Amino acid sequence: MSKKEKIKPPRKPMLDRFPFTWFPFNLLRGMILFLQDLYKMARTHVQRSIRLQLMLTFAFCLGVTLVFYGISSALFGAVNKSTVIDYSQGMESIDSEARSLADRFLTSSRHSSGNETSDDSPDADSNEADRSEPAQPQAVVPQGSAAGGGMPTPNAGTALPGTNGQEAGSAPGAPAANPQGAPQPNQPNQPNIRQGENKQEDAERRKNFENTVKRLVTYNKLKIVITDLEGKVVFRSENAPETYVDVHSVIRNAMETRNRESDSRSEFSSFYPVTYNNQKAYLIVSGIPQPNISYHKGENPLSILASLAVFIFLFYFLTQRKMRYIEELASGLRIIATGNLDHRVLERSQDELGSLARDMNFMVTDLQRRIEEERRAEQLKNELITNVSHDLRTPLTLIMGYLRLLHDKNFETPEQAAGYVSIAYSKSEKLKGLIDDLFEFTKLSNHDIPLHKKGVVINEVLEQLLEEYVTLSEEQQLTLIRSLPQERLMARIDVDKMIRVFENLLGNAIKYSPKPGVITFGMIRENGHAIIRISNKADALTRDELEQLFDRFYRVDKARTSETGGSGLGLAIARSIVESHEGSIWAESENGEIHFYVKLKLAS
Repeated sequence: MSKKEKIKPPRKPMLDRFPFTWFPFNLLRGMILFLQDLYKMARTHVQRSIRLQLMLTFAFCLGVTLVFYGISSALFGAVNKSTVIDYSQGMESIDSEARSLADRFLTSSRHSSGNETSDDSPDADSNEADRSEPAQPQAVVPQGSAAGGGMPTPNAGTALPGTNGQEAGSAPGAPAANPQGAPQPNQPNQPNIRQGENKQEDAERRKNFENTVKRLVTYNKLKIVITDLEGKVVFRSENAPETYVDVHSVIRNAMETRNRESDSRSEFSSFYPVTYNNQKAYLIVSGIPQPNISYHKGENPLSILASLAVFIFLFYFLTQRKMRYIEELASGLRIIATGNLDHRVLERSQDELGSLARDMNFMVTDLQRRIEEERRAEQLKNELITNVSHDLRTPLTLIMGYLRLLHDKNFETPEQAAGYVSIAYSKSEKLKGLIDDLFEFTKLSNHDIPLHKKGVVINEVLEQLLEEYVTLSEEQQLTLIRSLPQERLMARIDVDKMIRVFENLLGNAIKYSPKPGVITFGMIRENGHAIIRISNKADALTRDELEQLFDRFYRVDKARTSETGGSGLGLAIARSIVESHEGSIWAESENGEIHFYVKLKLAS
């Protein structure tokens, strides 16, 4: 590469060059990871709780049942569809038209009252006279006198709402024939102009009223009747034949029809009080209401029963696995109750049922272990009785034999008698030692012996003890090799009890080591503990034999007696003492040697 060539800097990663561009992607990725963690956490909680599982199962079954109920209701409802005819909307329509007409009467009445109050000219009396004779509309039939047979001529009609008393035959805007109220030529014509305007307005309102009545009669098929307070018809539409109406009966029937459901086709009447020709009257609008037809899907009990069956089946199907597991646990308990402690139930879940299965298996395992311990204790008790009876009987028999010889004076010389006494005394001491071991082991097993712990240097205690055993080992043609650290190791122990442990271990090593031989005694420090090891040559032992060495009255050689072995309680007593010091003791066998280890906690 030449010097002129420039070294290009490395390209930055895309995320470093465009941090803001990739920010939404990182946010989306973080949300996805958060949802995944949330799902895993929820799934873990559901898997560990049978209550949540049942709640979710019930909710799922309920949701499916509701969906099925909606579908089945639609299917069965289509079969059981019913038709409902309702006339209430038609009645409301008739009542609305009647109310609209009544409002027209009210407006016309107010307008007429306004005109009367505004007419202050001398012609007011003549105008009042003219209002009593309105023109007859073509779409309505006014009720005349009784002599006319109820069908008066067009010129004999009565006044309509909004009229100002114009004669039927007179032209709009023409003055009435009233000599007294006629204006003089030299007087202003202001009242005549106002009268003409009022007549035009009345004609327009009359025309609107006629069109409304015609529309209601033609298209809505309604009958319109106006009666006085006595029920006499003073105005009626052309399709209304009545000349007299029982007003009280109409009012009563109309109120009853309003208060009950309208499901029958019958004539409906709506009435309103109005003012007609300056007289109080009733506006009655009647007709057949138009029906409103609707279709309703009827409730079918089959849809409810089918939905209930779906819920039961689905809930049973989803909980069947759990129920089988519960039955399996119950069956396992019955099998265990019969005494089959080798039976184990399967752990199929992580919820309370799985925890119950684990507890059951642990309980059975612990029970099996306890029973095995009890069986072993029973076996050891039997061995104890056999060994103790043999160990006690042998020295006791010798003592009794020599004492009988002395009692019968069956000896030749005093020296022979002294020898008998010496043998009997030694056997009695051996018997006492066996009894003492039994007593001490019993107290240690029941934790009845208090420990007098104090801080000591383990190195110094073991040095003093080993000095005593050097001579004993040399007498047995054994070499005792010591390997103690220079560091002073402090521990809180009961010195007398702990010396008893090491005396037993050293005594066994001297007693059972092949002669000549070597005994190794060493100690190291490890993780705040002092580990002491005693090794000697011995036959290889199995793992089970090594575990049983510390059981009471256990002997590897079953043929060994008290003459060649001890009481069988030494190692059991040693284990009880070490465990009371929160330590541990065990044995290992390898390469033709046996190693005993004692682990003690050092003082801080």
